[in-house]
Amino acid sequence: MTERLDGRQDPPADTAGGPATGPADTPRTNKRLGPTPKVAIAFLLPAALLLGIWVVYPIVYSIFRSLFDSAGNGFVGLGNYATIFTDQGMLTTIRNNLIWVVVAPVIVTTLGLIFAVLTERIRWSTAFKLIVFMPMAVSLMAAGVIFRLVYEENPDKGLANAVLTTVHDTFSSSQGYPEARPREGDQSTVAGQNGAVVTKQPVQAGQPVLIPIVGVKPEVMPGNAQTARAPTAGSGLSGTVWFDFTPGGGGQSGAVDGTEKGLPGMSVEAVQNGQVAATATTAEDGTFRFDGLPAGSYVVRLPQSNFEASFGGLTWLGPTLITPAIIFAFVWVWAGFAMVLIAAGLAAIPRDALEAARIDGASEWQVFRKITVPLLSPVLLVVFVTMIINTLKVFDLVFIIAPASVQPQANVVALEMWRVSFGGGNNQGLGSALAIFLLILVLPFMIMNIRRFRREDT
Repeated sequence: MTERLDGRQDPPADTAGGPATGPADTPRTNKRLGPTPKVAIAFLLPAALLLGIWVVYPIVYSIFRSLFDSAGNGFVGLGNYATIFTDQGMLTTIRNNLIWVVVAPVIVTTLGLIFAVLTERIRWSTAFKLIVFMPMAVSLMAAGVIFRLVYEENPDKGLANAVLTTVHDTFSSSQGYPEARPREGDQSTVAGQNGAVVTKQPVQAGQPVLIPIVGVKPEVMPGNAQTARAPTAGSGLSGTVWFDFTPGGGGQSGAVDGTEKGLPGMSVEAVQNGQVAATATTAEDGTFRFDGLPAGSYVVRLPQSNFEASFGGLTWLGPTLITPAIIFAFVWVWAGFAMVLIAAGLAAIPRDALEAARIDGASEWQVFRKITVPLLSPVLLVVFVTMIINTLKVFDLVFIIAPASVQPQANVVALEMWRVSFGGGNNQGLGSALAIFLLILVLPFMIMNIRRFRREDT
């Protein structure tokens, strides 16, 4: 021990050169961090009690109830589960769920990735993200009502068919006149065996052709139809196709009267020796002309396509397209959710790696495929698994969009569970078996998500 200038003494140094520790020093005790076990249990008990009432008890009771018949009195064992895999309607339901699981998550994740990448390169990205994400603010039931209207078969009501018919009519000038026909007893034309209308006698070039038609309904008469004009003789083969009917009576049958309308948009063919030599389309006043035809005799024919209903779109709510139509509605709702999550992951990617790849000569596609996507793989997997869980539980969209007549073709497990239990089937046993079956399908993906979240936290 040495004496310092201030009169105090330094503690003696130990053999290792450090200050000596006296016997009065005692080891420190480890204090518990956080509440005591009793306090923790007191706080967790209410949550555990509610979890048991809302989750554990329903699962246990559903397993027990699935072993009994519809009335709950007769024990059937695994009979209800056997019904799921043997009934034809149930097999259709399982097939539809497989289609949902394979198609919907892939489309949603892919669109979310595309939107997230593209919005980084546009100035109005915030507005675009807002528009794409907006369907998330709409409930699935409201989205079902929206798309039920979108898929209306009548183009005047349904947006989908309105777009399709507009595009079709842009590239096709044919106008359908269903139930139109030549007048009975007419001497100039006759209905052919294949539904076409042809001239009875061959005509020569320069000879005008009159083709009167009756049976045209007012609703199919084009708005651009003008007063029919009689053809004039001249070079080439010409004629008029018109609606041979005078409102209020009067007029002469087989003659173009002043108040009668031409039939625009009709396809007209000049046929010689069984072969179509030329094709024309009637004008707004019903006139047509074939120019440059070689001399000879021709039969003028109105093909059968003129007398078929015009293209009215697709039957979206029919048995064939009902499942793809509902999947599209699902994608519309969830694409914004995927975009936001992927955009957040994209913002966390270090820009140095992207810039280094560009400096090394990598194209934008190579940067996207070999750097962006691998770095985003954790986020993409989370979005993909979440969408799988959502598709397995889909109920609202199918119930609202699919009409009752095609619900068996669009059915999914969640909807079938409700229909069997509460929608008129009154078979609680089979409904409970479907609920447990759906739980078994969802559990692996939930466990996968939970494990991934735990790995990211460590």
